[in-house]
Amino acid sequence: MKQQSFIKGAAVISVGGIIAKILGALYRVPLTNLLGGEGMGVYQMVFPLYCLLLTVSATGIPSGLARLVSRAEARGENSRAILRRSLLLFSAIGLSGTFAMFLLARPMSAAQGEAAAAAAYRMLAPSVLLVSALSCFRGWFQGQNNFVPTAVSEIIEQLVKIAFGLFFAYTYRENTARAVEYTLLAVTLSELAACLCMFALLPRSRRPLYAERGKENAGSLLRATIPVALAAGVLPLSNILDSILIVRLVGRYAENATALYGLYSGGASTLINLPVSVCYGLAAASVPAVAALYAKGEKSAAEEKICFAVKCTLFLALPAAAFLFLFPAQVSSFIFRSLSAAEGAELASLVRALAFAAVLLSVVQTLSACLTGCGKAKTAAISMALAVTLKLGLEFFLLRMPQISVRGAAYASLACYLFALIFNLVYSIRERKNRQRLYGGALKFALISAGAMAAAYPLRAHILAAGMVAAAVYLLGALAFGAFSKEELQLPRRKRYVNNRRTGV
Repeated sequence: MKQQSFIKGAAVISVGGIIAKILGALYRVPLTNLLGGEGMGVYQMVFPLYCLLLTVSATGIPSGLARLVSRAEARGENSRAILRRSLLLFSAIGLSGTFAMFLLARPMSAAQGEAAAAAAYRMLAPSVLLVSALSCFRGWFQGQNNFVPTAVSEIIEQLVKIAFGLFFAYTYRENTARAVEYTLLAVTLSELAACLCMFALLPRSRRPLYAERGKENAGSLLRATIPVALAAGVLPLSNILDSILIVRLVGRYAENATALYGLYSGGASTLINLPVSVCYGLAAASVPAVAALYAKGEKSAAEEKICFAVKCTLFLALPAAAFLFLFPAQVSSFIFRSLSAAEGAELASLVRALAFAAVLLSVVQTLSACLTGCGKAKTAAISMALAVTLKLGLEFFLLRMPQISVRGAAYASLACYLFALIFNLVYSIRERKNRQRLYGGALKFALISAGAMAAAYPLRAHILAAGMVAAAVYLLGALAFGAFSKEELQLPRRKRYVNNRRTGV
């Protein structure tokens, strides 16, 4: 039943992530139509610094707190004090991040060569504080294996952002700079709504939250979250450098460097991150599951749980990546209908180049979460730091070539995620039999995915029909070839009932 609770938790948060990402993808379509390529380029430029500040103030909180809370619950201790202390600590850090974003608005916009981005930075700045508080609530709930509040808050977050974002973008459609500013204000309003939602879902206790006491102090909270934040923060830092490198280096030989960056970051990366977001539920559910087993000293069982989480990740990510690789133009034109023919062709080439990054990044995400559950968050941080160093070096070399252009960033990202995957795999799965079982599962999913794509290819002109056929054939293939054994899923057996009168029981 433990495996079933893990699957249930992962399913809940994944379904919430799917709904949220579908809403986000649908939001991108009218937003791109209203802001245009140039506006979307400015819109995307603001997020790397925002994500970097969130890394310092919020990114490591859900995983770090989930580990502390799950260990406290496994020992029979009260975990409510962890939430109180984390709210006080990380709200203060988030407030510092908000002020930092205000102060860095003008220097960052100058470095990126877009003066219009300064006001956009300021509109988004309060979100740093709000996400810090929101992450504390999510980490506490996830540590108790309750993933419903996270899923609900993600959906509310998207709905509020869409409602206000489209309203502001339409209202100021004649002024692109003003429209970008206020669509980013919509992001701040959405984080406020999500915070209020989480507070409303917090279970009430006879004793108020501030009266709780516990063993965890500010030092232990920081030790649990800082390594996770460092691991997660390296990518946002590299995205900041992307926004500078792509615009500056590609701009030497292309006049539309900002628009190309918008297609890469706002178009191709958005599509690639859809399957990654779906697999986030597995990563989130892995932290408390693995941490609880480690707290009990069951290291072998913890490694089996890691293998199962990675296998589930591959099961979801491999067919999605194969579909994006085979049908990049159809998927791009279906979602981003307003792009010109030239922009659509460029986006399709970027999606195909990045397609299998969806698999690599999804598995890296799950393995990093599992390492956090094992208490090895520093290993994940070192892995990602080395991987991003490799990525930036390749970008600096590839982006200078006009024949490769912005696709150089895509190739560098693939190398980055592959390196991180191999590094994390070595340190998370030690037993040879577990690795062999995992490799066999990956090969099986890849072959089933190839068969599903072959069945869908004749319907490539009708992308929705092709997607449904691919999904149906993939699921049937998974059932026919036994993608998961009964032992892995731990399916409950049917109880046999006998006639009590005959047996005398």
